[in-house]
Amino acid sequence: MTSTLAASGIDTTASPARALVCRACTARYPLAAQHACYECFGPLEVDYDTAALARVTREQIEAGPQNIWRYAALLPAGQDPSTRVTVDPGLTPLVAAPNLAAELGITAPLWVKDDSANPTHSFKDRVVSVALTAARALGFTRFACASTGNLANSVAAHAARAGVPSVVFIPSDLEAGKVVTTAVYGGELVAVDGSYDDVNRLCGELVETDEFEDTAFVNVNVRPYYAEGSKTLGYEVAEQLGWRIPAQVVIPMASGELLTKIDKAFSELVEIGLVEAPVGGWKVFGAQSAGCNPIAAALHADTDVITPVRPTGIAKSLNIGDPAAGLYALEAVRRTDGWMEYADDDEIRDGIRLLARTTGVFAETAGGVTVAVLRKLVESGRLDPAAETVVFNTGEGLKTIDAVAGQVGPTHRIRPSLRAARDAGLLG
Repeated sequence: MTSTLAASGIDTTASPARALVCRACTARYPLAAQHACYECFGPLEVDYDTAALARVTREQIEAGPQNIWRYAALLPAGQDPSTRVTVDPGLTPLVAAPNLAAELGITAPLWVKDDSANPTHSFKDRVVSVALTAARALGFTRFACASTGNLANSVAAHAARAGVPSVVFIPSDLEAGKVVTTAVYGGELVAVDGSYDDVNRLCGELVETDEFEDTAFVNVNVRPYYAEGSKTLGYEVAEQLGWRIPAQVVIPMASGELLTKIDKAFSELVEIGLVEAPVGGWKVFGAQSAGCNPIAAALHADTDVITPVRPTGIAKSLNIGDPAAGLYALEAVRRTDGWMEYADDDEIRDGIRLLARTTGVFAETAGGVTVAVLRKLVESGRLDPAAETVVFNTGEGLKTIDAVAGQVGPTHRIRPSLRAARDAGLLG
């Protein structure tokens, strides 16, 4: 649960972070490499000096770099640019989606936050930049992770740029695109015969060994800092909308942490006075694959008991059968009067194609899940079609191209002649 490198190297004179706090029992700990509470084994998150956050202004943010570090004053590490381990992700497009809205019967503005535009083509660049910047401050000399693919890509790329060795662990049945886009960076890549949950369990054991005491596992021993990187998605959406929060957001869920941190970002922005909450607040909706839907299933059953599952289906980036932040995702959705839904493989494929056809955004399977769930939420009446909505695409479709490769292809095949083009109806 903690590292021998426990003495904090995070500069609290520059950082607004003050402690790690247990989300379950509120016990407090120093800013160290620790991810679980010694009192109740609950997860830890970063606690901030509210007065320090309140000194941040819109003007200060807008004058910052064109990446996540414009929000450095709201993050736990990286205030000094020379200390950052980063590929400078962020400020990804917020794409207006009127064609998609029309197809789904949505009358209010609909937006797609397209995080496939990050350097390694997923939102994981945000969390990795923050986690590894903290890891460097804490004295770690090797970077690692357990991953369903996108995180492996990002950790390997960050390590390569920083000149630091890396070792990443993935399920052996991962999509080929994600394997190649990790291996190309030259670090150690370990394929494990098992599910992501098996991989994560192994990493949890490795982090306690002497051989890995110098290793920062971004989603294990430095997880509290890693999770904070997701807040930058919420910050960006609010800034890109002219410093306001949308009435509704639809967010894909694996561990559930992305959803909780976007909600946390909105709450922080309101609390420190950078934005006003929309009338009636905002609603948070979660999206899962039918092959791995333990959080949504718990909500539908009206229980807090999240029963782990053995993941199946094509949305492998969401295949976390025992979600660490599932309980907190349930809390955020219930508190905001949102909902959760899930989509099967055929619906996911349809969602990928619908998003591409109407917005020009080619999403990986997680994005297909989000769009398919958006459709279900509109059809069920859970999501208000007259309220402004943002949906999140967290990764690039080229990483999961096999999902739709059998469904799309050339619409015509002709000989190289004008007559052939005319016979095919291409000249009207």
